[in-house]
Amino acid sequence: MMRFHMVQTAICMAAILCMATTLQAQSGYKNPIIRGFNPDPSVCRVNDDFYLVTSSFEYFPGLPIYHSKDLVNWQQIGHCLTRDSQLPLQKAPASAGLYAPSLRYHDGLFYVICTNVSGGGNFYCTAVDPAGPWSDPIWVDINSIDPDIFWDDDGRTYFVTQGNEGIRVTEIDIRTGKTVAPERLVWGGIGGRFPEAPHIYKKDGYYYLMLGEGGTEYMHSVTIGRSRNLYGPYESCPLNPILTHANRRGQANRIQGVGHGDMVQAQDGSWWMVFLGFRVTHQWVYYHVLGRETFLAPVDWPAGGWPQVNGNGTVSLEMNVPTLPLQPFEKTPAKADFNEEKLHFDWQYLRNPIRELYSLTEKKGYLRITASPHTLNDADAVSMVCRRQTEHDFTAETELEFNSSKENEEAGMTLIQNNTHHYDLLFRKSGDKRVVQLRVRVGSLSYIAAEGEVKGNRVLLKIEGSPDQYTFSYADLQKKKPVELGKQDTRYLSTEVAGGFTGVMIGLYASSNGKPGSAKAYFDWFDYQVKE
Repeated sequence: MMRFHMVQTAICMAAILCMATTLQAQSGYKNPIIRGFNPDPSVCRVNDDFYLVTSSFEYFPGLPIYHSKDLVNWQQIGHCLTRDSQLPLQKAPASAGLYAPSLRYHDGLFYVICTNVSGGGNFYCTAVDPAGPWSDPIWVDINSIDPDIFWDDDGRTYFVTQGNEGIRVTEIDIRTGKTVAPERLVWGGIGGRFPEAPHIYKKDGYYYLMLGEGGTEYMHSVTIGRSRNLYGPYESCPLNPILTHANRRGQANRIQGVGHGDMVQAQDGSWWMVFLGFRVTHQWVYYHVLGRETFLAPVDWPAGGWPQVNGNGTVSLEMNVPTLPLQPFEKTPAKADFNEEKLHFDWQYLRNPIRELYSLTEKKGYLRITASPHTLNDADAVSMVCRRQTEHDFTAETELEFNSSKENEEAGMTLIQNNTHHYDLLFRKSGDKRVVQLRVRVGSLSYIAAEGEVKGNRVLLKIEGSPDQYTFSYADLQKKKPVELGKQDTRYLSTEVAGGFTGVMIGLYASSNGKPGSAKAYFDWFDYQVKE
């Protein structure tokens, strides 16, 4: 009898575990899946693992690489371009640099295919491990952007790129990157402007060519055509555009500008699309500050038929759809204590860094940044490390020690969209006192909005974000009483005002404002908290 009860108990436990797994596999998810400035996603699967890359423009290292087991939960595992020889970004203007990568896997190698619009043009790099290291670029002499590589069943390799008139396909030698046949225009899409982001999939005897149209703004969309021949002619899908919010169904959605997608088939046979979009801060007067982010949608793609995205070609922040069994990663700590020898993948530099200006070992437990003559207004190698703003509601704090006796030297924290649009919370000497200032740079306007005095050479700096406003505060560590300096409207750091293709970054910096300098800023820690 006891054995019977034990068997019953085991069966019940197995049933409970099975139910839990089933529930977990159908629990839905939240969009975006990769938050903050992470546009132009491209994805591939190798066995049970998914890998994804996004654009990085003028930031270094370039092209973040992410890993997932379920397409919902992602963890950054590295960057594709980590060496100056791979990624020259000196003097790259805002929103220049690296555009629209693709990530593919073929014959045991990973490929990242991309364009450096600031130097070199189209290239691809290879790696055995997507976490790196990656090879130096192999350059492809095709004048275009948004490249991808397609391998046909006969072993031939094709470069697929954007042209002003439509999508072009060119056969190349994958060993050298040399073209072995002329470029051929194959499809112009359904008539939207800027046909871009091409990806080719071979399925059920058809070549499916998917692209983005309408420009990476509010009229963005994903369209698809198919042909029995790689070079066309391509038949347009009757559902086109298969993804867009530039219609009545999507006009009130908090997600706008959806497009530039890539599809992948999961190990269970299901199809999914990753794509960019942005979260707006107001329902009817649209602004977005976080940049274009990475979103996910299920795709129904029957044999011999057309892909249909999430039923009606729109998506939502809360996606109540079946998923793969969810396998979340351990979260990255919100507080950086700067006790490690390297910065976490979250942190990036603006253009190629001058490495001797930074140290995590000079003073244990501190990030040291030495002031350079370059300012936040310059399209140059600013002395700054920065990370993405990933939510509208957040708090960012840091403790700073700065000993400069020169009035031209400053250090602090910044919210930077580009070199002409940023809010700076800075610490400097002014006359015979030390002050914290809130400085505003919006286009041609630059002014000090508020100032407060600090005793000593250490200060706590704090920025709080909401959809509408940023609030700037500081605390004198001798008095330990926080003081609010002021508020600024988020819209002036939005893409609609500032332009460009990036999102707001939160930076720690030091500058000697055009003069030679050697002042050292020591950041004890940085804490970034968001409201989920």
